[in-house]
Amino acid sequence: MVMLGNWQLDRYHGRTAVNERIDAGLRMDPVPLREAVPAPTGGPGSAGPAPADDRTFIRVIATGRYDADNVVLVRGRTVESRVGFEVLTPLVLADGTAVLVNRGWIPPAPGGAMAQPEVPAAPPGEVTVEGRVHASESGAGNVARREGRLETRRVAVPQLAEQMPYPVHGAYVLLDEQNPAADPAFRAVPVGHANNWQNLGYVVQWWIFAAMTLFGYGWIARREARRLAGVTDEDRPRDRAADPAPSTSA
Repeated sequence: MVMLGNWQLDRYHGRTAVNERIDAGLRMDPVPLREAVPAPTGGPGSAGPAPADDRTFIRVIATGRYDADNVVLVRGRTVESRVGFEVLTPLVLADGTAVLVNRGWIPPAPGGAMAQPEVPAAPPGEVTVEGRVHASESGAGNVARREGRLETRRVAVPQLAEQMPYPVHGAYVLLDEQNPAADPAFRAVPVGHANNWQNLGYVVQWWIFAAMTLFGYGWIARREARRLAGVTDEDRPRDRAADPAPSTSA
């Protein structure tokens, strides 16, 4: 139980560090993309290395051209209690590599949460984006093409990179600002803070359980010791085989 409490304490510190990076990223001036995310070195369809943990959620700036032919729709995403799609579009940089840019959230078309929306066109020509570095999401992306567009449930960058005709950076950018301005149909995707207080509660819970276990053991041991100390010969069960046979009267 103590070890489980220590594990939750470690998770508390890790989540607290993530929340601090999120808050710091909102306040900082943007830095060039390459200062946060290493450049990919493989060929087309490959993903570059993931950024270091302390580089996630910092603000970056990059300039390139959107590739409107390889838009990715991320389904099942919720913003303000509504389920819709997040739209990722590769931004092709001057060196021929690309970074996936999450341009924002849009609602589905009429017909249900899975109905593909009308995606606002990406601005042509050179575009400058500012946003926060977001690490690739864990788990299989299960990328598929539906109605001419790539769809996935998770932003797993390595799987998405396999569908692209160029090397892709190992993290994506959550858009904050864009020049030319982004289409107003997009809703900004908020960065949720990790629930670190929940982990701290688990720490207290496990350590209380550990203390209760030690207290309970001590209480039971003391009670058992007192019981044994109070036992007399008369209280002990007698060996019936050693007893003399009962006398019988005529």
